[in-house]
Amino acid sequence: MSAFDPADLAAVISPLRRTLLAAARAAEDLPEIPDAQIEIIRALPAGSVATPGELAARLGMSRPTVSNLLRTMEHSGLIARRQRDDDRRRVTVAASAKALDLFDRFDRASARLIAAAAATLPDGDRDALAAAVPALDRLRAALAGRRPNPSASPTPEDTP
Repeated sequence: MSAFDPADLAAVISPLRRTLLAAARAAEDLPEIPDAQIEIIRALPAGSVATPGELAARLGMSRPTVSNLLRTMEHSGLIARRQRDDDRRRVTVAASAKALDLFDRFDRASARLIAAAAATLPDGDRDALAAAVPALDRLRAALAGRRPNPSASPTPEDTP
């Protein structure tokens, strides 16, 4: 068994992701949605709402960036803003039915494409992929836990 090489994994992940995105978009005739907008929609599962500030903190983005993204997304029909009942000056954001439908179609197409491609691989490769999924999810969580929040004050560990 070879040693884990982080550079090798990083070199495979980005092209794999781009290839899957392109194939799923083509399979479902889906529009191209910028990555930052995708992150916002993924952070708003069906039935959930968040304030722009909560989204910024959760995604490690600045509040002005999130506000600009939300404005564009609202114009595209991907999110809906609602004034809060308890404070009419504040808003909550929810993914629109259109956005949720696009993401459901994307997820179904992605799963079909991966299943079809994996079926062409040897059993050992499919077993390795199945075993890798939990580790990749933990790696994603570890990376997300290290994502800097641009609106947060630096801690002593963050300063050089």
